[in-house]
Amino acid sequence: MKIVSRNEELLGDALSRIPQSSSRTSPSSYNKLIRFEDINAAAFKIQCAVQKTPCMYSRLSKQYGLDIYLKKEFLQYTGSVKERGVFYLLTSLPQDQQRKGVIVASDSNFSMAVAYHASELHIPVFVIVSTSTSPARVKTCREYGAMVISYGTTAKDSQTHARRLAQENNYLYLEEEDSAVYLSGLGTVGLEIYEQVPKLDAVIFPAGGHCGLLAGSAAALKHLNPHISVIGVESESFPVLQQSLRAGHPTEEQACSNRHFYGDVSGPCFGSNSLQLTGKLVDKVVAVREEDILISMLRLLEYERATVDAEGAIGLAALIAGKLPELKGKRVAIAVCSGNLELHLLQQCIARALTLDNRVCRFSLVLSDCPGDVAKLLEILAREEARVLDIKQERLFVTSELFTVEVTCIVETRDKIHTAQLRNTLLERYPAAKWTER
Repeated sequence: MKIVSRNEELLGDALSRIPQSSSRTSPSSYNKLIRFEDINAAAFKIQCAVQKTPCMYSRLSKQYGLDIYLKKEFLQYTGSVKERGVFYLLTSLPQDQQRKGVIVASDSNFSMAVAYHASELHIPVFVIVSTSTSPARVKTCREYGAMVISYGTTAKDSQTHARRLAQENNYLYLEEEDSAVYLSGLGTVGLEIYEQVPKLDAVIFPAGGHCGLLAGSAAALKHLNPHISVIGVESESFPVLQQSLRAGHPTEEQACSNRHFYGDVSGPCFGSNSLQLTGKLVDKVVAVREEDILISMLRLLEYERATVDAEGAIGLAALIAGKLPELKGKRVAIAVCSGNLELHLLQQCIARALTLDNRVCRFSLVLSDCPGDVAKLLEILAREEARVLDIKQERLFVTSELFTVEVTCIVETRDKIHTAQLRNTLLERYPAAKWTER
């Protein structure tokens, strides 16, 4: 059944000025107009292979003063929302092209989704990665059923090799972009959120350069209810989307020194379709600090038992950072859309987040080197219910008076208030104690 809305004209106007040429290898139908019917068709087609993930009320609601509903897209088989667009894209390919196969050249969530769903659809799939790619990502793509080839030391080398293989063997070279087919698949998230959470006031999505989820879902949500606020969140380190919106065209890729942490959020603004839809339909785009993203990852792990990456946590980070005060008391859904964080990064992120949240702290003080003085310090810490993570004693290079020992402790506390209480107690007993600020 067609749902009639005045926003259909808005969708048409948003794409009316899009150039019809593209430098990427793609099906000829890529640059057609995105309509609400396309998103509906995508929802019908992907339901057999892509999970309808829950959108659940969060315990974090009371902490931040609004009703928060988390759309848990990280529960998809490959841990990413990209499966929606990828599956619809692959099933829309002509049968002769499906028989020939597809090829991708990256270690992104998009490539992992292609590897999995192409294999499930019996489409030959090749993934070309650089030699610097994480072994875990290579292993995962192979387990999904793709033929993985390591080539070159940079992403550009692997992309050039993939294009050459595609030309020589009649494979279709796939690259994440903002085709109508791909955006329609991603837009099904907006449809599901609208169905799952009644009386919505706002929905928050990750943005950045790869803003297809934001654009496609905005098209669905604004069609169904123009009064729902659609908000995008990107990193302050590279506000690609905000710069592109101001310029009126996709800006060049910015250098990102931490791509392993930011993942797909750090990519370039890859197309006019998404940019035009975002400019017309998205109410607000805000930027958050890396510290806010890390604390958001910690909150999701503690309160929701959700292990997510930067892309998955960045939506909640906007609330944590206080960037959306107008949402107080409102009913808000957040797309938690990716959970593909490598284990070594997870350990670093959680440790850093605990420090930023003032729950792991360090102090040092000088004690007389007498039996029982260190024991008295530990008694104070036990009485204050602080957990000692590490303690070191330095005798040889202490610059104060003789026969003293410098003790450095790293302790864990419950929260910021507990940390302040512990600090005051220690300063009363040891006025010369040095507290290391984060």
